[in-house]
Amino acid sequence: MVYDDYCAHNAAVRWARSVIRQQVLAHTAPGSALLELNAGTGEDALFFAQHGRHVHAIDIADGMVLAMAQKAAASPSASFTTQQLSFTELNCIVDPRQAVPKYQLVFSNFGGLNCIADLRQVTRHLPPLLVNGAYVVWVVMPPICPWELAQAVRGQFKTAFRRLTPHGTLAHVEGAYFRTHYFTPSQVLHALGPQFRLRGLHGIGVFSPPSFLEGVPKRLPRLFGWLCRRDETLAQHWPFNRVGDYVMLTAQFCPDV
Repeated sequence: MVYDDYCAHNAAVRWARSVIRQQVLAHTAPGSALLELNAGTGEDALFFAQHGRHVHAIDIADGMVLAMAQKAAASPSASFTTQQLSFTELNCIVDPRQAVPKYQLVFSNFGGLNCIADLRQVTRHLPPLLVNGAYVVWVVMPPICPWELAQAVRGQFKTAFRRLTPHGTLAHVEGAYFRTHYFTPSQVLHALGPQFRLRGLHGIGVFSPPSFLEGVPKRLPRLFGWLCRRDETLAQHWPFNRVGDYVMLTAQFCPDV
């Protein structure tokens, strides 16, 4: 698909994926059950399945579910199942490996959750799906992206301030249009509720340029590598862990605390 080709050839996307995937692997053991929301074409789901996780991936779009199913069929040794389902209907999960679905981690990458105005439509169905101590690792787009704000200097005001519009921004992926909303980490935690404890925040694309500036890694590869290393160290700490192209939030389900 066009999106897969774009990601495969975009150095910023490849770097961000490597950081995010390491976080998920660090919070699951081989054999763990993982649920991915808005899984898209299944690139991450396939990766985790190939690393010994049992992945159930959901998406609502016909084309995405077809792409996931093709990847799963092409890797029969990987434990990778799919379902066409909205992330607002998690009470309808049907996982062929489990009579009663229970997961050690729920994952969502690259702003998949930003296409809904109220995250509580997702989080209300989470607790029955989680074992005690389970994690969520959600990569969402925050309202403040320094690299986008900097585009005002170049006169690109629409790009610079698009995240600050009160009712979201109209976006499109492969011809599909949808409204994108932007969330602070505090808003995500509020939606998760008091049964979840924050375990980590990491800015992605704070110092390193985001994917839409794909010319930077091509022209200045050494500088790009240096900026990525700054992200990997400094962007785990305040205030950098609350801004960026994305913020990776890790929270733990602690219902008995």
